[in-house]
Amino acid sequence: MPPVTCIEDLRLRARRRIPRAIFDYADRGSYDEATYRANRDDLAALKLRQRVMIDVAERSTASTMLGEAVSMPVAIAPTGLTGLFHADGEIHGCRAAHSFGIPFTLSTMSICSIEDVAAEVKDPFWFQLYVMRDRGFSRSLVERAMAAGCSALVLTLDLQIQGQRHNDIKNGLAVPPKLTLRNALDVATKPDWALRVLRGKRKTFGNLTEAPGAKEGLATLSHWIAGQFDPSLSWKDVEWIRSIWPGKLILKGVLDVEDARIAAGLGASALVVSNHGGRQLDGAPSSISVLPSIAEAVGDKIEVLFDGGVRSGQDVIKALALGAKGCMIGKAWLYGLAAGGGAGVTQALEIIRKEMDVTMALTGMKSVAGLSPEIIHAPRHGEEVVRPQPSMQMQGHRQSMAL
Repeated sequence: MPPVTCIEDLRLRARRRIPRAIFDYADRGSYDEATYRANRDDLAALKLRQRVMIDVAERSTASTMLGEAVSMPVAIAPTGLTGLFHADGEIHGCRAAHSFGIPFTLSTMSICSIEDVAAEVKDPFWFQLYVMRDRGFSRSLVERAMAAGCSALVLTLDLQIQGQRHNDIKNGLAVPPKLTLRNALDVATKPDWALRVLRGKRKTFGNLTEAPGAKEGLATLSHWIAGQFDPSLSWKDVEWIRSIWPGKLILKGVLDVEDARIAAGLGASALVVSNHGGRQLDGAPSSISVLPSIAEAVGDKIEVLFDGGVRSGQDVIKALALGAKGCMIGKAWLYGLAAGGGAGVTQALEIIRKEMDVTMALTGMKSVAGLSPEIIHAPRHGEEVVRPQPSMQMQGHRQSMAL
């Protein structure tokens, strides 16, 4: 096989090595995927300012996120079904992240449980929470995260109701995967994947084994999960979580300035500018297009993190320049996991860090602390550039404006 040089190479390997239903779950977005595409397109449209003859011999990607030292300002985002991309995938991902010196976030909808991961790693990890209709069960998850020593709680705000993901329906995605004829034929061509998953610690949602009806079978558990999305959620629920969680709190899924101001006033440590990877509200703006206005609105009241379309070190640099303190990666690390297990995750992180380092050198920067909008290319009269702005995605195409 050709050498892996970028995240796209890992993506292509992942597509060959795991069943289509699992791959599409990570790789695709909701409805017409306009927001999913905008996340990538708007990042790509930003041009960097090349600088020369600046001494950049001593460079560092090191920084801090939520007061924790990190080798680069990147955290692994919470992703559901991770243990189906590779057996014990959450454990492999957490180990790789900690060895690399960055945070790992475990999803509520993970295959390996909080306790499974905590038993296999030495350092604390972050835990992502969905507030369910069953508030008692949500409280129990918070208590389990506390008992496991999780260092931060990531509260997802943008899944009160699930956006439709056409490919998941067409692929018959389920846990465990449905053995339709199409899926059976697909799995038959991936014997290495199937054997690894069968030998894994778990094959279902590890954090939900004590949920009501879970012991009655997977069908009953799936029905319970479907009924737990709660459209009545409000900021009062965030206040409730803040009252029962004593540690660092991250609010994920903020895409509007007004919401950002509210979030900044609730005692949280950080917010994540995110549209759920384009997997929820299709037609929402790209994350990068609203990042500058949100960062400006909240100032230093709350740490601003970024999520949405990050697949390279250049993407990270652009987000940091426009106001983020750090980025979260979802698809990029899942591609690495599916392509090569824990080693694949490490490879994905190495790619991103090297790209960051080279980009810093060629923009005349020595550290991530110095990144600012000054490194984004501002064209002179007669040049054109696509600039991220909230109206871009809503108009359904890129906008060019001459400056």
